[in-house]
Amino acid sequence: MSRATPLILATALFMENMDSTVIATSLAAIAADIGTDPISLKLALTAYLVALAIFIPISSWMADRFGARRVFRIAMLVFLIGSIACAFSSSLAQFVGARFVQGMGGAMMGPVARLVLVRMTPRHRLVDAMAWLTIPALIGPIVGPPFGGFLTTYFSWHWIFIINVPIGLLGIALVGLALPNEQRNRPRNIDGKGFVLAGLAFALFAFGCSVVSLPALPPIYGFIAAAAGLVLGYAYTRHALATEFPLLELRLLKVRNFRINIAAGTFFRLGQGATPFLFPLMLQLSFGLTPFESGMVTFAGAIGALAAKFVANWIFANWGFKYPLVISTAIGTAGILVMGFYDPATPIPLILAVLVFTGFWQSTFWTGQNAFTFADVEDKDAGQANVMSQVWGQLMFAMGVALGGGTLELAHRIRGGHELSLADFHTAFFVVAAVGFLSSLLYLRLPRNAGHQLTGGPHVH
Repeated sequence: MSRATPLILATALFMENMDSTVIATSLAAIAADIGTDPISLKLALTAYLVALAIFIPISSWMADRFGARRVFRIAMLVFLIGSIACAFSSSLAQFVGARFVQGMGGAMMGPVARLVLVRMTPRHRLVDAMAWLTIPALIGPIVGPPFGGFLTTYFSWHWIFIINVPIGLLGIALVGLALPNEQRNRPRNIDGKGFVLAGLAFALFAFGCSVVSLPALPPIYGFIAAAAGLVLGYAYTRHALATEFPLLELRLLKVRNFRINIAAGTFFRLGQGATPFLFPLMLQLSFGLTPFESGMVTFAGAIGALAAKFVANWIFANWGFKYPLVISTAIGTAGILVMGFYDPATPIPLILAVLVFTGFWQSTFWTGQNAFTFADVEDKDAGQANVMSQVWGQLMFAMGVALGGGTLELAHRIRGGHELSLADFHTAFFVVAAVGFLSSLLYLRLPRNAGHQLTGGPHVH
């Protein structure tokens, strides 16, 4: 298999990763154009992430049932339809719905691309193939903010979605030409009841938490939706524990290190999920930067993240998992705390330096956390551990957006006034950082040699 194959598959990941960073830079412009306030647009970010959480668990079943190549191409098409719908949205409801459709496509693209690559690639070439697959995915967050800011500032925010059309159509055509019809496994029975219960629980709880602080709707709607989500979540838990092959294998939470990893990752993701929503808005609404200028600042974190890819494995191989996870979460969250002290007089080079440094450690954390997911999980449960980690991670990113936006709105209401102030943003960053620091405390509970089997033995550092 040539290197062209992973690069063709990576077309989808490039679109997906660029889109997720582009929209944060353009929120203020989109809100002004469709006649809503920027805080309400957190619903659009939440809708996308919730769609990922709902549909990722059935991606491998879909690939086995209908063929990975066919599902991959349809997923790209669904993502394009969502992109076009975003570009032509004229209200908050339309934009949120379009982002949900995009998320449905995105939920299939990433997992199925990896599945296609694993099935087509000889094992001795898999590491090389995966490296080529991830390159465009790493480039997306780097070029996304400045590119999206440029389009929004000098043309229109609509172009950040329209640009997906030629990229996606090219990807669909190349996948059809270059990838053969692969052999597929016989799919196991899908947990239909679990899919409905879990999907509704995720959607209602995330929607409810986001709506509670929306200026446009009475809070009671949010409380009712969130409560309904919790009830359905309890119903899913009972169903999953009584089912042989549930959609999400909750019994894995009995594995101590897996449970700590999920719990600690929850608090870290809450902080990291809020930041792409809060930081570009602060730069534009309180600092007076254009979307392009804002994008030229926020992309710096992706530079640090890219640099970490070259040394993260060495860090965990030599120092184990416990202390690098503690340090990386502490530094990553400290980066959020520092944002609560920025004002328009803060030197931009200082902000860029902090973003590069914290981006390095955030990326180091993702590398370690993803690997540590499998530390004490049996091989037969690895697939379910991966799905649970991905689904819960996307849901917590969505809740992070809700937390950041809700805190911002609450601070604004307490302070009074017509427009968001810099103090409102500072309060939101302090609250979000306080939540994020809990992850470091949880990782301190890991045994010193936790995960040693992943790196070749116990560590003495």
